[in-house]
Amino acid sequence: MVEMHEMVPGKRFDRYHELGQHAFGEKLGLWVVVPQQLMVEVGSSIVYMITGGKSLKKAHDTIWPNYKEIKLTYFIMIFSSVHFVISHLPSFNSITVVSLAAAVMSLSYSTIAWVVSWHKGVQPDVQYTSRASTNTGQMFDSFSALGDIAFAFAGHSVALEIQATIPSTPGKPSKKPMWKGVVVAYLVVALCYLPVSFVGYWVFGNKVEDNILLSLEKPRWLVAVANLFVVIHVIGSYQVFAMPVFDMMEAFLVLKMNFQPGQPLRFITRILYVGLTMFIAMTFPFFGGLLSFFGGFAFAPTSYYLPCVIWLAIYKPKKFSLSWLANWICIILGVVLMVLAPIGALRQIILQARDFQFYS
Repeated sequence: MVEMHEMVPGKRFDRYHELGQHAFGEKLGLWVVVPQQLMVEVGSSIVYMITGGKSLKKAHDTIWPNYKEIKLTYFIMIFSSVHFVISHLPSFNSITVVSLAAAVMSLSYSTIAWVVSWHKGVQPDVQYTSRASTNTGQMFDSFSALGDIAFAFAGHSVALEIQATIPSTPGKPSKKPMWKGVVVAYLVVALCYLPVSFVGYWVFGNKVEDNILLSLEKPRWLVAVANLFVVIHVIGSYQVFAMPVFDMMEAFLVLKMNFQPGQPLRFITRILYVGLTMFIAMTFPFFGGLLSFFGGFAFAPTSYYLPCVIWLAIYKPKKFSLSWLANWICIILGVVLMVLAPIGALRQIILQARDFQFYS
């Protein structure tokens, strides 16, 4: 994606769909890319709404354990209220500080999670067996886990939009600083997730929560702070994935529906989008299942095989060359991931929904 951003001399593909149109044609490119990209971005927004609400609730319940129970629905509404305000910032450049804070918070709360877990020590009743008691259940859980991993390592759907904000000249093309950013980003992701996964499983076994911070209770102040760090992190993450949706919505309404561009249109569309994602998050707050479903069904195409298809379509590498083989392997694995992960995720959501009460 980084290499293809300026593959045509004098032109920059600042949007994913522009690259798709170059590879597949004006109309087909839109239909191939835009629906999948929208699923990624809207799905991510919903998951981040749920994450923010659950983390706020955990922080509240940790600080005031004897206080009257407050519904998760209300915490999701509180979290969304922030986005009703900051969603009106004009561009990615406007949320630079928010994004930087999100990255710092991500590393901070992940470190707190595994250090506190390590200090807590292995639990007396820990079990390292699968949560499912049958071979079929274990297979579906494995499919769901693949979707979780896909979600964690998939930021490709907004890569071009981010790279578009970097100045570029023939002597200093944008791909150079972008490559550095990509490497640093994935190093941070690895530093955040891998220690948490190893230590979390070692301490809690198969009883660990989807969000490990929900498994921790003491020290209360530190657990509460870590959950507030999560809230700050997902505030930035929500905006990163919502900005391209705002751009597409406003462009469609102006160019295709002949709406008058301006502040009123921007205000109404962004308020409606935040309100819609808030409503869906309150209605279906299944964090783990939705994470896996969107990771497989939406993230796999845009992150793991569509860029490879575009690369093959544009560059046409020689058959059975290293580039040709690498891309086809990624395409096959990406398609398999897209098929299997949603199956496991839907089963997980169905199991969670058995005794679920709406807006609880």
